[in-house]
Amino acid sequence: MQTNPTHTSLVAIGDSFTEGMSDLLPDGTYRGWADLLAGRMAARTPGFRYANLAVRGKLIAQIVEEQVGPAAAMQPDVITLVGGLNDTLRPKCDMGRVRALLEEAVERLTPACKHLVLMRSPGRQGPVLERFRPRMEELFACVDDLAARHGALVVDLYGAPSLGDPRAWDVDRLHLTDEGHRRVAEAVWQTLGYEPEDPEWRTPMPPTPPPNWTARRVEDARFTRQYLLPWIGRRLTGRSSGDGLSPKRPDLLPYKGPAA
Repeated sequence: MQTNPTHTSLVAIGDSFTEGMSDLLPDGTYRGWADLLAGRMAARTPGFRYANLAVRGKLIAQIVEEQVGPAAAMQPDVITLVGGLNDTLRPKCDMGRVRALLEEAVERLTPACKHLVLMRSPGRQGPVLERFRPRMEELFACVDDLAARHGALVVDLYGAPSLGDPRAWDVDRLHLTDEGHRRVAEAVWQTLGYEPEDPEWRTPMPPTPPPNWTARRVEDARFTRQYLLPWIGRRLTGRSSGDGLSPKRPDLLPYKGPAA
């Protein structure tokens, strides 16, 4: 990989992780690692263009159907693809189909850009990760294999201790905080060959005293009421948090900061 390269355009596709939840801006929109990365790249290259087609809740089939074609047609320098994790979190998941769809996406995107970036997604330490770890690791093994066969880059967020720390995750326990997104942006930045701005992004956060028993139970009850039960309800009814939503940056245009 070239050191301190010049890239003129970036297209990001995927689900809520790439849309930027839960890195909330004052105007109610989400920023996230892809916007942060685009801002850094734009600061080095006048006229830098950026599109973000990711929409929360999307499964890999929806990403392939709705986002891969438009991303490939834009012919950018860099495309980032993160998908399949929502599938692994479903009660029933056909991992063979997930692998096949991910391979289709990679085969269509590789010729359309100079660099295709894939990721081993981060996992919050806790019982949810342990329950779904076998599926997640099967997905990541597929990512590694596809990257090796098609010359894609892989960002290993799953192996970063800092991103397993619950403090890097929002209260919904599904999405990264602004600090988590900052570290992901740094990881992708370095993978693309730029000089590190934070060489220690993988380093675990400094220890802090754990919350007491009462505080943990209060937080667990809040999490269950506000996030877990609605999430289960959507799974049972076949709904998605992204139903009816459009991408926040659907067109490959010069980057001018957070979306309005």
